[in-house]
Amino acid sequence: MKDSNIQSCHLGPEISPESLIQEHYFLYLLKGSMKAYDGHKNYEINPGDCYLARKNHLVRYTKLRDNGSFEKIIITFDEPFLQEFFHRHTYPVQAPKTQDAFLSIEQNKLIKNYIQSLSPYYSGDQQLDETFASIKREELLLILLKSAPDLANIFFNFGMPHKAELETYMNRNFRFNISLKRFAYLTGRSLSSFKRDFQKTFDIQPGQWLKKKRLDEAYFQISQNNHKPSDVYIEVGFEDFSHFSFAFKKKFGKSPSALLPITKA
Repeated sequence: MKDSNIQSCHLGPEISPESLIQEHYFLYLLKGSMKAYDGHKNYEINPGDCYLARKNHLVRYTKLRDNGSFEKIIITFDEPFLQEFFHRHTYPVQAPKTQDAFLSIEQNKLIKNYIQSLSPYYSGDQQLDETFASIKREELLLILLKSAPDLANIFFNFGMPHKAELETYMNRNFRFNISLKRFAYLTGRSLSSFKRDFQKTFDIQPGQWLKKKRLDEAYFQISQNNHKPSDVYIEVGFEDFSHFSFAFKKKFGKSPSALLPITKA
């Protein structure tokens, strides 16, 4: 598709690294399936499912092909578009009631007809020019707000993330390998305030706490659940396996693989 705010995706990486959702987007799955995790909740998305992915949420996801195929439609609602829309339309806005990264959208006739109207574009038969793409985005936004008025609390909340309770947030999201600056923003703080509040809460510097927390989680997953070290290191927030192995042995006095049960030939 020509317009980057309405696009179809056929392949792409099957296992994602940590990802911060930069803008709200509407997701409709055509073929294949997805499994996603946002730090506290797992999601399974199947063909025909509609979801709203929420801005400023951390996620990790896996794409599963069906007979070699994976296709989805993504329609992005970036902040300038939403602000311009909100300027022309009046919707009451309150604090969101949920912190889930993905919100399931119940399909109705309006949504089904809308998806059907995009068929010539996501099938590749035609290109969608920028002007028409903006109209189709606004049409979808109106349909979603008519179908679920509470979504206004999500779409039109233009402030920075609220100041999160630090202990709860970090214990939920320590597995995501993002910078301290990003953690600070997502918890509603400047970097200096984040470091200061973190020290008061945990009595340790954030970098040291993250390393310890991730290694302890890896130890548990390997020793108690028999997970392979090569699978665990990314899941707990390490980028490099050799660095993970070195840090693990330094902390626990043995390599990660030494915790696995010995299999008899």
